[in-house]
Parts: sequence; C-alpha cells; structure tokens
Amino acid sequence: MSEHRITALKHRLSALDWRVALMIVVALLGTGVLTLLVVNQRDAAAQHQAALARQSQSYEVMVLSQSFAASMARAEATLGRYVVAGERAVGRDFVAEWQRAGGQLSLLERRVRDNSAQAERATRLRSAYDARGLELAEIARNTDRGRNAAAYAFYNEARRSPHLAALSRETGAIFDAERLLLNERAAEARLTAAGAADETRNLVLFGALLAAGAIALGWLNVRAIRDRAAAAAEAEAQRARSEELQAAVAAATAGLQAEARERAAAEEKLRQVQKMEAVGQLTGGIAHDFNNMLAVVLGGIELAKRNLPDGADAALRHIDNAAEGANRAAALTRQLLGFARSEALAPEAIEPTELIEGMSVLLDRTLGDGIRVETRSEGTQWKVWADRVQLENALLNLAVNARDAMDGRGTIVISSGHVALDGDDAADCAPGDYVRIAVSDTGTGMTREVMDRVFEPFFTTKPVGKGTGLGLSQIFGFVRQSGGEVQIESTVGEGTTVTMLLPCHAATAGTAPVIERIGPREGPHRALDILVVEDDPRVLTATLAALEELGHRPVACSDPLTAPRIVAGLRTLDLVMTDVLMPGQTGPEMVAALEPQLRSVAILYVTGYAGEGDEDRFAGRPVLRKPFTLAGLEQALADAIAFQALADAAAD
Repeated sequence: MSEHRITALKHRLSALDWRVALMIVVALLGTGVLTLLVVNQRDAAAQHQAALARQSQSYEVMVLSQSFAASMARAEATLGRYVVAGERAVGRDFVAEWQRAGGQLSLLERRVRDNSAQAERATRLRSAYDARGLELAEIARNTDRGRNAAAYAFYNEARRSPHLAALSRETGAIFDAERLLLNERAAEARLTAAGAADETRNLVLFGALLAAGAIALGWLNVRAIRDRAAAAAEAEAQRARSEELQAAVAAATAGLQAEARERAAAEEKLRQVQKMEAVGQLTGGIAHDFNNMLAVVLGGIELAKRNLPDGADAALRHIDNAAEGANRAAALTRQLLGFARSEALAPEAIEPTELIEGMSVLLDRTLGDGIRVETRSEGTQWKVWADRVQLENALLNLAVNARDAMDGRGTIVISSGHVALDGDDAADCAPGDYVRIAVSDTGTGMTREVMDRVFEPFFTTKPVGKGTGLGLSQIFGFVRQSGGEVQIESTVGEGTTVTMLLPCHAATAGTAPVIERIGPREGPHRALDILVVEDDPRVLTATLAALEELGHRPVACSDPLTAPRIVAGLRTLDLVMTDVLMPGQTGPEMVAALEPQLRSVAILYVTGYAGEGDEDRFAGRPVLRKPFTLAGLEQALADAIAFQALADAAAD
C-alpha cells in the first residue's frame, strides 16, 4: 500500500473516530437531556398533584365549616319549634340535626389536624359546641318534662349565650383562614408550574442544538416537546377546573348567605307569632284559674247577703262594694279571655259614626279639658261587624294612650271609613271589605323598637303605677278575634296613628241579631237531685252551698273518674253539673263515658275557660260561665232541664 493511501486511510479513520466520538458525545448529551426531561416532568407532575390535593383539602374544610354552620342553624330552629309545639317528633328532629352537626365537626377536626392554627380553632369550636349542647339539652329536657315556661325562658336566654357567638366566630375564623390558605396554595401551584415550564424550555433548547448532529436525539427532542405540550394542556385544563370549582364555592357561599338571611327573617316572624300565641295561652290559663276564684268569691258574697240579718246596712254596703269589685275583676277576666281568643264575642252590626258620637261624653270626661277630640267620617253606609262593648273599650283605650302620648294637651282625631283589601293589600286578614277606624295624635311618637313590642302584654313605656301594658294587647286580641287587623304608623316627634280594620256588615238598618233561648225564663220550681263534678275544692264547696240555697239536693264529686261509681250508687238523678277542664278527664269526655247511665238526665256544663272551637263538644247543651250569680245558676238549671225535656220529646 502506498504511503499516500495509508495517509488517506489514517485521515478517514481519524475522521471516523471524531464522528463516532462526536456521535457518542451527542448521544450521551442527548441521553442526559432526555433523562433530565423525564425527571423534570415527573417532579412537575408530582408537585402539581400535591398542590391540587392541598387545594382540594382547603375546599373540603371550607364546605365542612359552612355545612356545620347550616346544621347548627337548623338544629337551633328545630329546637325552637319543639319548645313551642312540644311534639316528640320535633324533638327527635332536633337530636338528629345536632348529631349531624357533631359528625361534620369531627370530620372537620380530622381535615385540619395537620394545620396547628386551624386545629386550635377546631378545638375551640368543639368546646363551644359541647357547651352549647349542654344549654340546648337543658331546654329540651324542660320541654320533655312539660315545663314549657322554663323551656321558653331558657330558650330566650340561650339566644344571648356567649357559646352561640363563639360557634359563629370560630366557624367564620376557620372558613376565612382556609380561604386565605387556599389562595396561598393556588399561588404556590402556579409558581411550581411556571418553574417547571422554564426548566423544560431550557432543556428543549439545548436538545434542539444536539438534534442538528443526531436525528435520534432530534426525534427524542420532538417527543419531549410533544410531551411538554400535553403537560401544558393538562395544566391548563386543571387550571380551568380549579377556576370552575372556585366559582362554584363562591356561588354556594352566596346561596348559603342568602338562605341564612331569609331563614333569619322567617324565624323572626315565627318567633313573634309564637310569642303572641304563647302569651294568649298563658292569659287564657290565668283567666281560667281567676274565674274559679271569682266564682268562690261571688258565690260567698251572694250567700252572705241572703243570710244578713235585718238592719245590717253597714255590712250590706261593704258586701255590695266587694261584689262590685268582683264584678269588675270578672269584666277584666273577660277582656283577658278576649285577648286569648277564648271568650266568645257577641258581634252585631254597628255604624261606626253613631258609635263614636255616642261615646263623646265618655271621652270628654275621661280625657280631660286639655284634650280636644275631632271626629271625621267618610259618610259611608258600611257597618262594622263586632262586639259593641269590646269595640267601645278599644276606642277608649286608644284615646287614653293618645292623651298620655301628648302629656294631656293636644288634639285627637278619630276617623272612620271604608277600605277594600285585595290579595296584595291584605296582610293578616282575608281580602274583602273592611271598616277603618283610626285614632291619631300629635304626641311623641314611637321608635321602631317600641313598635315591634307594642302589642306584647304587660309591655309599657309608662312609669310604674301609670299603666299595666294590657291595653294594646287586648285591642290586638279583640280585633284579631273579630277577623280584622291592627296597623300602627308612628314617627318620633310627630305622632302616632293606630288603625283598626274590622269586617264590614252590609245588613239593612234596624236589623238586630235574634238570640234564641232554651227553656223558660224562670228557674225550676221543684228540688232537683244534682251531681256536681268539680276538681277545685273551693269552687265545689261554693257550688254546693249555692245549690242548697236554691233548695236543691246536690251530691259532690271531686274527680271525674269516680263519677260512674257515684252515679251507680244514686237512687235518683235529675241533672249532672260538671266543670269542663279537669285533670284526668274533661267534662264532655266524662259525659260521653256516662251516656248509658244518664238516660233522661240533664247536663249543665260550667267553665271559666273553654278555649277555641270547644263549643262543638257541648252538643248544644247549656254552658254556664264562671263566675256566676245565684240567679244565673238558677236560670242555667232551668235551661238544662228544658233542653233535656225537648231532647226526650224528640226521641219519643
């Protein structure tokens, strides 16, 4: 081989070695670049998934805190219904809601245990939850045991409990802290993705330079670029999903807040209705007991008058004064029962202008010389359908309140007219035609806080000894019982207008209600064998004495459950005189159970409080209201005997 060829071969081998070495170097560099790309993508994916997991945890904590707050609110509202209704099913609903809130709190504690600050807040939230549970459990126990007054008092006090405020504060703190943490984690995720993208871009550029020397490395670089594009698309999709989730959380939060506001408004209205209903029931119960006491007092007074010796004029005057006081107390009790919607009214068609004019002398004497009364009428022919005595009392009460609001000097305007209410205007009464009677003054006016409580019994802004606070509450009860509504408009410093809307009556003038009576106007002329069923021993004693004074032969029964045994032992029985509301068994229930033993036996019900809708239970039989006089008792006995005689004749 020539020297020239050997030299050329050496050059070729040298060039080949250089190319091989260069390809090896390029391959190694490409392998290194590929390795770095793979590692970078794996780390970026791991960091991205970790960031998403942390964001998901934050979302879950926020949703749990809101769900816990909502469950607590439902539990509180359910307990309020249980306190008012006393139904066991409602109590079980309260326990279920409270346990659901406890489960949500336990899950929330597990989700925040890796965050010391949130864990501390969850611990405080748990303490407030346990303390609040003890308070509400006390309310529920009082309701279970029938201690409604204590349960209602505890419930009102629990609304101002610091534990309730702590629950709201700590729940809000956990939500706000987690929302800030979510923002930090979202920013961290964005920074991690941006850093991974920068590193990948640099490696791809370096690989592109190496691709000029090796197709394989170029193909690998192209593949890496394609993988990077896929990762970027996935990151974009994840970012879009994250934004959608954030928007969903914001919408859910806004919805919960709106629902909470609506629920708070509804609960406030419910509390007002429940409060007036509870006060009405309490008033009716008090009136029932008071009527029992008045029955004893008036019965004793009448018996004392009948047994006074001749010439005891001084004692007679004292007894008459006592009787007048007892009768006034009975009138007040009827007003209380009117407020409680438990005393039957005697409505009639009344022309408002005529009524107001007829009260002018009474108003002048009551209000004093410093008050000028103006009357205004629209000249309508509509009449109001209401109880005349109750309506006069309502107008007098409103006029006295107006006088006091003006410090005894000023002008009171009493106006009347007709108004037609449709579905939009009618608030608490049915649509239709109403008579409007308004009393206006130019006094001090009322604040919104006073107006919200003005119909509460015993609430008054007057000093001690200047008012009981029963006036407006009685007006409210009378108007609502009559099917109407009371409206108040007041501005501080300008005056107040109280408007009563009462149902219209379009009957022709001169039409008067016809009252049918059963039996004669006089009492029975023969002595009767009477079974007296009364659980109050004082009322029972007074009733027995009154019947003996009228010449009858009464037999006492203090427990309605023992009545069947007593009736079976009587030789003759003409009439059963029974109280309506008694422990163990009511009067109508006792009569129904004794029906086979009471053939041709008259029934007379006696009650101081019958409640709404109870008249149907009496089956048309006479009802004697407590307190009663001897004359009223004698007439009621006659009515009962006559009713039974008619029933026997109809049966034959």
